[in-house]
Amino acid sequence: MQVLKFGGSSVAHADSIKRICYLLEQKIEGKYAIVVSALENITDQLIQCGIFAAKRKNIYKNIIEKIEMRHLNMIRELFPISDQSHLISCIKKKINNLECLCDGIFQVEELSKRSLDKIMSFGELSSSFLIAEKLKQFGLDAICKDSRDLIITDAQFGCAQVDFITSNHHIVQFFNEEITSKYIVLPGFIGSTIEHETTTLGRGGSDYTASILAAAISASFLEIWTDVSGMMTANPKIVNQAFPIQEISYEEAMELSHFGATVIYPPTIQPAMKKNIPIKIKNTFYPMDQGTLIYVNKNINITQPVTGISGIQSVSLLTLEGSGMIGIPGYSKRLFEALSREQINVIFITQSSSEHSITTGIHDLDVIKAKSVIDSEFSKEIHQKCIYPLRIEKDLCIIAVVGDNMKNLHGTSGKMFSALGRNSINVRAIAQGSTEKNISVVIKKTDFKKALNTLHEAFFERPPKQINLFICGVGKVGSKLLEQLFKQKNYLLKKLKLQVRIIGLANSKKMFFNKEGIDLSQWKNHLENNVNSMNICSFINKVWKFNFRNSLFVDNTASEEMAMTYEKFLQNGIGVITCNKIACSSNYEYYKKLKNLARHFQSPFLFETNVGASLPVISTLNDLINSGDKIHKIESVLSGSLNFIFNHFVENKTFLEVVKEAQLKGYTEPDPRIDLNGLDVMRKILILARECGSPLELSDIRKKSFLPESCLNAQSINIFYQELHKYKDYFIKIRIQAENKEQRLRFIARYEKGIATVGLEYVPKHHPFYQLEGKDNMVLYYTSRYAKQPLIIKGAGAGAEVTASGVLSDIIKATK
Repeated sequence: MQVLKFGGSSVAHADSIKRICYLLEQKIEGKYAIVVSALENITDQLIQCGIFAAKRKNIYKNIIEKIEMRHLNMIRELFPISDQSHLISCIKKKINNLECLCDGIFQVEELSKRSLDKIMSFGELSSSFLIAEKLKQFGLDAICKDSRDLIITDAQFGCAQVDFITSNHHIVQFFNEEITSKYIVLPGFIGSTIEHETTTLGRGGSDYTASILAAAISASFLEIWTDVSGMMTANPKIVNQAFPIQEISYEEAMELSHFGATVIYPPTIQPAMKKNIPIKIKNTFYPMDQGTLIYVNKNINITQPVTGISGIQSVSLLTLEGSGMIGIPGYSKRLFEALSREQINVIFITQSSSEHSITTGIHDLDVIKAKSVIDSEFSKEIHQKCIYPLRIEKDLCIIAVVGDNMKNLHGTSGKMFSALGRNSINVRAIAQGSTEKNISVVIKKTDFKKALNTLHEAFFERPPKQINLFICGVGKVGSKLLEQLFKQKNYLLKKLKLQVRIIGLANSKKMFFNKEGIDLSQWKNHLENNVNSMNICSFINKVWKFNFRNSLFVDNTASEEMAMTYEKFLQNGIGVITCNKIACSSNYEYYKKLKNLARHFQSPFLFETNVGASLPVISTLNDLINSGDKIHKIESVLSGSLNFIFNHFVENKTFLEVVKEAQLKGYTEPDPRIDLNGLDVMRKILILARECGSPLELSDIRKKSFLPESCLNAQSINIFYQELHKYKDYFIKIRIQAENKEQRLRFIARYEKGIATVGLEYVPKHHPFYQLEGKDNMVLYYTSRYAKQPLIIKGAGAGAEVTASGVLSDIIKATK
């Protein structure tokens, strides 16, 4: 015989009952015990309306009327008219009994657990009756049997304990001696005391009923039909990439269910496990799905240590500690006995090896009760200061990684904690079962979703890897970056297996967020039509609130205020990608702080575009140093804008005209004074010097300016342009001097022996800088390995498009 259980939303309406009957019709051979859970949960509705509140009588009566109407409509939809009268009469009788019970509760103004169990039994009794009748109409040999006649419990109403000896005797007697029908439909979740008082079996009681029946009659199989396609690798409502587990052992299923996997509950597994009865979880709506098979000898995947990840929210930690506990027996016993007396369930235990403290995890709802009973139990020791008063930590949760094969493969815990650490998820407490099938950690409740997704990605997911971007700055560079992300979306997904989502977007005026990802084809409209004004603090708080794994902050601005926020992102595990030079060229202490934070919190901090746009200037320098080479000298033309200007400053153009052309093409900073006064180049050589290990400050750089003093001191861009026009003859003179020497003008930055200099120089024909065209940059690295001939990096070093491509390259690097 096989036992089948149908429940959840799969029996919520007439179409679902038809589906169940169709599925049962496919069962050709053997007998079937069919356990049914409630058609609808009316208990919450009745209690929430206050069935014993004096002034609310009409509310509960209205609810019962709706329940009656729903049942009558279902009967009319499911059965022909000739059969309806009898069925309606039976259902009305049950509803009348329910109404009398509610009215009695209303009169005495007291809702006991015994009365509540009777109310809760209505759904199971009515649904099993209707399904049995529908099966008969299909021409199937079916009867309905009241589970209360078979399953005998104690009188602990609300969560009764089963008397297995008596229950098994009744079940065996009924199935082996009294019944000949092929389909036996039974209500789940309910039983009765020896005095025939209705009881309920608690959470997951319908599945438990099916397992009790299966074990009693030594069924060949137990199928649990619900509204999901089996046990999942994680909660699919939280982890979108979760998928059904095809095979799982009893122990793994119990561990996952204990830590929040609600598809099946631990009590359900125990009776079937004792008899080695396989349990199959199937989806009523998708019967062709494979589902999950729970049994003893699953086929272990040698390369996959983890079977599933689960978690419990709303957990508090209780810590009992004190030097008086060391070497003194009995503290643990007294602690757990005190909790047991108050029926407080302990879901997590860990103890320090020094015996100085014991930490337990309980549900938040039990905290006040636990605090009172434990402080009372240890009042003498607390008064004598042998131990401290109970310490409570709230707003926590538990994440459990479960797998039979964890003990056979090393590195599972390392992989788990590494993944959590990379995403700045702090572990408050750790526990591992002696069987090595479970590693549980306590973390902040706000990190629950992030941790589940992080661990699922670490243990289960094959590419694509999801990357979440928060971008500030959508000007020339920012808009080009968004354009490139949009064009490269499919390539990144197919070739690099990266799913890049832009979650937040901001300019100087507005900011826009979408937790599912912003449509890049409409980003301008989203930003312009959004009502949220840009505020840096609000932006940062929003990023923290999302708390997504694999998050990166991208700064495309030239804002000093924005550059000073990087530490807040890094210390929260959010990587920073920036083309803004201000942070790395500000005071040395801040630069070092950012580098240390990135290292400590394992947060990517990439700024390749600070020097040379998309050229690999910084990464090459780091590669040389990391491989053991020594940097002796750096010679460079680091300003694409200045190189463009001096290359295009020819006889028929004024210096001012060329500067404006460079600004129009996006080769200069928004404020061209930054380029022309040498500040931009000074920042770049400073960054390179610092990457070489030098603690230079910007003020340490020796600058030889080619601009007249009045140009340097110009208070606005317009005044600056006026001064350039005023000194047009001065600039022509500089150009003519270079032409007369058959040399070219280059603004060169050098770093050698701890000294950095920048300035305009005349370059002879034999020098590599002489042939530097357009807006190109060139960097010469003279090292121990490249002593005679320098390592040369050359290419476009300015422009929104190449800078954006450098930012995109850094984003891709950060995902590694």
